[in-house]
Amino acid sequence: MPRFLRLPSPTPAALVVASLVAVACGQGPPERAMSRAEPVVPLASELPGAVLDDVVDDLADLGVPPGEEVPAPPPPGEPPPSVAAPPPPPGTAPPPAPEPAPAPPAPAPPARPVEVYAGLGTWIDAYDWSLTFGKDGPLVQVADIDRMADVGVQTLYVQTSRWNAPADVLEPERLLPLIERARARGMSVVAWYLPTLVDPQTDLRRLLAAAALPVDAVAVDIESGDVTDVAERNRRILRLSHELRHALPDTALAAIPYPPVALEVINPALWPDFPWRELDTYYDVWMPMSYSSFRTAASGYRDGYRYTAENIDRLRANLGSPNARVHTVGGIADAVSGADVDGMVRAAAERGAIGGSLYDWRTTSELLWPHLQGFRR
Repeated sequence: MPRFLRLPSPTPAALVVASLVAVACGQGPPERAMSRAEPVVPLASELPGAVLDDVVDDLADLGVPPGEEVPAPPPPGEPPPSVAAPPPPPGTAPPPAPEPAPAPPAPAPPARPVEVYAGLGTWIDAYDWSLTFGKDGPLVQVADIDRMADVGVQTLYVQTSRWNAPADVLEPERLLPLIERARARGMSVVAWYLPTLVDPQTDLRRLLAAAALPVDAVAVDIESGDVTDVAERNRRILRLSHELRHALPDTALAAIPYPPVALEVINPALWPDFPWRELDTYYDVWMPMSYSSFRTAASGYRDGYRYTAENIDRLRANLGSPNARVHTVGGIADAVSGADVDGMVRAAAERGAIGGSLYDWRTTSELLWPHLQGFRR
């Protein structure tokens, strides 16, 4: 019985060689030899000379030089060994490195419903509608909401609580019917609150409680001077605004600040170094309280057109944003004339303000509503 040489598990070249040898030795057809897991062939010293010459020729045709073993394949489950690419010819520049994949685009900011601040608005505060604070006249009722809709009001701005109120949402049994009626009549509803910044956590909790009502947006009345240290006041309003925006990423927030003319011309000591640009990070709409009724004729700012126009111009300059969204608020309503309102409307239209209103509903006479129609969008 001849001795046999056991080869490694076959590579394609080894299988072909094994087949040739098997056929030459009369051991069967190629299919049989290639089907074996470990083909066996006689030692080269035991092959006839003619057969050995044929095998050597066949190995040469397969690229295996004489005297070299056929390489064994890697064990099952392991990748084949890598073959190094040949070096480029002398004087040839290396191929360029592949371009890095472009960074994915930054996610777009959420589309917040800023249109709720557009057009003609009106305001009610806790003194207007709540039993807790309303001591000086008839309270706003559901019938008043119907009247607002009839005269063309598009957004109702409602104060939902106060710093000294007994609850985060004041008298919901009276408040909710007003909100629901406004929405039923096709009006948007914006809840607003005036934080004192003395207790920022209470301020935040009450703003979030307002946002949880069936309202479209939330506005922050930024005017309290109860924290007398201006640097600390700025730090607190920025922190509050940051936390509010973080908690309400999809809610359109509005800032209701003092008008820039009041802070920069009339009384610079009122709130020096007001953080306009820092706050702009958190708010979608600005609603300066441009109450020309507070100004004297001698100041030149009693004119509704001039006061409105200059406040919008200064506000946008302070923000560094010529296209900042502005809803101008004029008032006090029972101290302005139809001509004052006409000037406000004209200034707002020229500067592309998205809306306007007077403060507030109960002090707006029937004679002023025709003049206010210019704010409608």
